[in-house]
Parts: sequence; C-alpha cells; structure tokens
Amino acid sequence: MNVIEAINERRSTRAFLPDPVERDKLTAILEAAARAPSWANSQPWEVFVATGATLERIKAGYLEKYASKTPPATDMPMPPAWTQAAKDRRQGLSDGMARVCGEAAKRFGALNREMFNAPAVVFVCMDKVLSHWSLYDIGAYAQNLMLAAVENGLGAIPAITLVLYPDVLRREMRIPDNLKVTIGIAIGHIDKAHRINDFSSERVPFDEATHFFD
Repeated sequence: MNVIEAINERRSTRAFLPDPVERDKLTAILEAAARAPSWANSQPWEVFVATGATLERIKAGYLEKYASKTPPATDMPMPPAWTQAAKDRRQGLSDGMARVCGEAAKRFGALNREMFNAPAVVFVCMDKVLSHWSLYDIGAYAQNLMLAAVENGLGAIPAITLVLYPDVLRREMRIPDNLKVTIGIAIGHIDKAHRINDFSSERVPFDEATHFFD
C-alpha cells in the first residue's frame, strides 16, 4: 500500500471488534505517528494509550458522567460557533449516515458514549504553556497515526467524545496537570458486520475549497 492508497482508504471507523490490538502492531503505528513534522522539531505530543482494564475503567467513568448528566469539561475549548457551510456539512453527515446505515445510524449516539467499543484509545496531550500553533503538530501526528493504522489493517476515529472528561483520564492514566488533553483516537479491528461502518462521509469538491493564483 502506498501513501495515496492509505489516504483514500482511511475512513472513520465507528464500531470496532472487541479483539485486542497486538502490542507490536500498536507500537509500530505510534512510532510511525511520531515521524510527523513539528515546529522547530518541538515534537509537542505526549501520548497516553489506554487498553484492557484501564480502558474499561475509563469507559465506566464516562458512563457515570453521562448518567449524572455531568457537563463536558474538555481541556480544549469548544467552538463558540460554526460557519453556515460547516453547519450544512454536519447536517449532511447526519443525513448521509441515516440514508446509508438505516436503523444502525440510531445507535451512533450510544456508540459514541461507549467509545465505539474500541479496544484501544490513544490520547494525545501537549503542555499547557504551548500555543495553539502546536495544535498543527498534534494534527500531523494524529493523521500519521491513522494512516499507519490503515497500513496495518486497522481502523481508527478521532472524536471529541473521547476527551469530554479529562478528570477521568487523569485519574486512570496519571496524566499530569501541566498537560492538556487535545484529542482521543480510538483504534482497533473494524467491525465489518456493523452497518454503521458502511458509511463514508463526502468531501467538499476540490474546486470549491482550493484556489489557484498564477
């Protein structure tokens, strides 16, 4: 598989099999992710990987938060507003999922709350003293990780729901207070029998988002 093939193959996996991810495979993916470029080679990412009993405790902690209707308290600020174009694309995502997946689409909220049944979640953090510029580097790391997952026959999905309650993550993985949790990426073997994975979101036409000036 070449890079372009991996880019075109990558999609958000919304339901995983319970099978654990092999440790050597997970290590290889994370090592590839760390080849991402960063400002002045600052490599701002600090990575915490939850699997097994630790991940089960995190999932249980999140379910307790949901049950008590605890408001999310993400380390990264929520967007204060969306552009109309972004709103339209979000609606298109929901409509497309319902059209392709039928009744399975109604389970998406529950899958979100259950961390997509993933056997592993990678939480990418960075020091609070760093500026928003370092988020570009975090994004490059995350994309490397997801492409490496494709190369290794796995699926992945980045999701804000994975980082809604940093206090639970800090408690279970001893994440120090000087770090903020930027994003979580669920990873594992794709549940190909689950209809939610039949859906792939559309992309904005190339000419609509790209502008050439000669």
